[in-house]
Amino acid sequence: MPKLHALELVPDDDGAEAVRRDWQRLRDAGLPSQLDHPGRTNSPHVTVVSAPALPDDAIDVAQVRLGSLLPVRARAAGVLLLGGERLTIARAVDIDDDVVRRVLAVRVQVPDRQHVGWIPHVTLARRVARADAQRAIDALGHDDVVLTLTELRRWDPDADRVTTIAQARQ
Repeated sequence: MPKLHALELVPDDDGAEAVRRDWQRLRDAGLPSQLDHPGRTNSPHVTVVSAPALPDDAIDVAQVRLGSLLPVRARAAGVLLLGGERLTIARAVDIDDDVVRRVLAVRVQVPDRQHVGWIPHVTLARRVARADAQRAIDALGHDDVVLTLTELRRWDPDADRVTTIAQARQ
C-alpha cells in the first residue's frame, strides 16, 4: 500500500486532550489505541482526504474553502466500527452541512482519494479484533465531546513533514 498524503482538520488543545482520554481508556482496557501509534505526528484529527498524492489545486481549494471557516465547532458523538476482520474504532463527528459541502469540494480535486464519500470521524484505535468490539464500546462510554477544529494541516509522508495550511485567528 502506498504512503498516503492527507489534509486534516485538527482540534484545539481541549479537544485533542478529550480525544487522548479516549485513547487512554482503550489502552487501560488492554485494547489497541492510537496511543500505541509511534509516529511523531500522531495527534487527534479529522481527515478531510487522503491519497497517494495531493494535487496543488486540492490544497488551494482547501485553504480557501476550509481555512476561511476556522474555527469550526463539531461534536464527536457515537462510536463507529469500520473495517472487516480487524476494526478501526472511531468517534463519529457531527459537523455543520456547510463544512461537509466544502470538504466535498476539496475531495473532488483529488482523483485518487482513498475512499469515496466522507464519513467525518476521529480515529481512536486500529486493528481491533472483532471479538473486542463490545469491550471497546464499554471502555469508551457514551459521553459526547465538543471539538473546536482550529487548524487545517497537510501530512506529507514522503518528506515526513506536517505543514499548517490554515489556522483560526486568535
